[in-house]
Amino acid sequence: MPAWKSLSRVLAPTLLLPLLGAAPPAAPPAPKPALAEKAVRPSKQYSVEQFMGSTEVVAPVFTSDGKQLLFSSNASGIFNVHSVPVGGGKPTALTRSKTDSIRVVGVFPNDRRFLFERDQGGNEQTHIYVRTPDGKEKDLTPMKQGVAHFLGFSRDDRAFYIMTNERDPGAMDVYRHDAKTYARTLLARNDKGFGVVAVAPDESWVALEEAITTSDGNVWRYDVATKTLKNLTPHTGSASYRVGDIHPVTGELYVITDDGSEFTRVVRPAKEAGKWEDVEKADWDIYASTFSRSGAFRVSLVNVDAGIEVRLHDVKAGTQVPLTQLPAGMISNVVFSRDEKQLAALLETDRTSANLYVMDLATKKTTRVTDTMSRELDPEDLVDAQVVRFKSFDGMEIPNLLYKPHQATAGNKAPALVFVHGGPGGQTSRGYNNFVQFLVNHGYVVLGINNRGSAGYGKTFFKADDQKHGKEPLRDCVEARKYLASLPYVDGAHVGIIGGSYGGYMVLAALAFHPDAFNVGVDVFGPSNWLRTLKSMPPEWGAFRQAMMQEMGDPEKQEAMLKEISPLFHADRIKKPLFVVQGANDPRVLQAESDDIVAAVKKNGVPVEYLLLPDEGHGFKKKKNEAEVDKRALEFFNRYLKPATATAPKP
Repeated sequence: MPAWKSLSRVLAPTLLLPLLGAAPPAAPPAPKPALAEKAVRPSKQYSVEQFMGSTEVVAPVFTSDGKQLLFSSNASGIFNVHSVPVGGGKPTALTRSKTDSIRVVGVFPNDRRFLFERDQGGNEQTHIYVRTPDGKEKDLTPMKQGVAHFLGFSRDDRAFYIMTNERDPGAMDVYRHDAKTYARTLLARNDKGFGVVAVAPDESWVALEEAITTSDGNVWRYDVATKTLKNLTPHTGSASYRVGDIHPVTGELYVITDDGSEFTRVVRPAKEAGKWEDVEKADWDIYASTFSRSGAFRVSLVNVDAGIEVRLHDVKAGTQVPLTQLPAGMISNVVFSRDEKQLAALLETDRTSANLYVMDLATKKTTRVTDTMSRELDPEDLVDAQVVRFKSFDGMEIPNLLYKPHQATAGNKAPALVFVHGGPGGQTSRGYNNFVQFLVNHGYVVLGINNRGSAGYGKTFFKADDQKHGKEPLRDCVEARKYLASLPYVDGAHVGIIGGSYGGYMVLAALAFHPDAFNVGVDVFGPSNWLRTLKSMPPEWGAFRQAMMQEMGDPEKQEAMLKEISPLFHADRIKKPLFVVQGANDPRVLQAESDDIVAAVKKNGVPVEYLLLPDEGHGFKKKKNEAEVDKRALEFFNRYLKPATATAPKP
């Protein structure tokens, strides 16, 4: 299943992704006061080109000898694989694609070969390639149709695993590839269409995840010898069970669950058959827990009030290892070197883009090995997000991230935007967001809302939007406008709404179902017709398609309800300016979703702008497209949202 990334991080959200069991924490802390009035700090205003000078780095992995770190970076304008010495130095580009995004997924254990995923223009039909030291590339999955994803290397290093849906579009099977010859054999046939997660170290079984609903699921064991399935997590009621990791030596399964609790914790099999014992708990949701190669270390990621807390456990000593040598910030990714002597972390702050750091676990020496921030941006001119909460129409407390421009004061009130994340079930989270900082730098207050149904705030909050889309969660967004208008530095008469993917749907729904709530809307990759979107979900999502229908509605059985919440069927009510962005290759939200809503709203005599990106899918893979959308969105807001007396500098 494809990974998801919150809209709060980039304006490249993902819709309807298999976010299994995303349900977290206990009651949130008491609401914090809004940002206090203080002296205006003069700050420089930057162009979109200056913001685009920053680069994004993802998917770090150590080379087999531990001397280099491989990662994917969009420094060239599109993601390519780079390498950098662990002691620091200038990164070297290893791939040079100009058309398709490339993501490194694994390195060979005993040589300099590596594996990467690549699709075509954002269509998500990914294939797995191997690149040899002489620069030659070979497609290991030359399917005419289908999707392939890398699962990992075998414990003995003789093979690696790839899953594809070439046999059945709705099921990802697991293949074992010889590490020398690349010859493959079928390891696990996945007739149920469950999500494939991991292969046991002795290759005797494969861990699968079943999504019953988006908040209820099981972990299954596929026995390779007998070709049979066993449910490892039978339970009563609604509870999320999903795989944390398989211990790389013992083969013991570690599971993440919220069964019997409001937030997720890590468990493993207890001595009593069929029972689980707690391994780790938190006051928030533990959403990931993985081992280093020998199992000496275990890393957990905890979702703490829209931020990430990293816990590094020394398994043998039974202690937690402090990461005090790393600078302050949010760590979003941690990987170990093969010998477990080094740790690489991807770290960012609200005002600085993510960089890779390498820590020597023995000496604690830490080195930053990338420099991603645009040299033309002064972080002091950017702003930190503040966690704020307001009570919605029914008293439910709604958490948000608030970004206040330096120049906004009671005497110089600023227009504002409600920024809705993707999903359903995503979260607006802390960290560097180029687009949000760009908008704030140009004078807009931005409120990143985590409306009911968002991940990170307990399973009750997460489930609160089920079968209620376009209603209660949307009303949270309307209430967000009222909250913004209550702030002394916000011009409450000039508030817009923006979102991508599911957030784009919320934009369209807000304009259609609450036509007087917002002054303008910007929809990026958002669906307008749930009947079509649910029927056209990518087949490789397998059983998760049914889980999504459990949450959103079944187009065969609930046609009337889905029409009621689909903006396309109510487009005649939209009377505020609208800007729509669509990727022509989007497999999740088809181009027809945007074509139709744009045509329908134009009939109302409403200003409508439409930007179709011919070489993108559901998100941005190319910086030129991201820059164009950022620039056009700011121009749109300056044209239709800023007070008539306000000056609108060029982006």
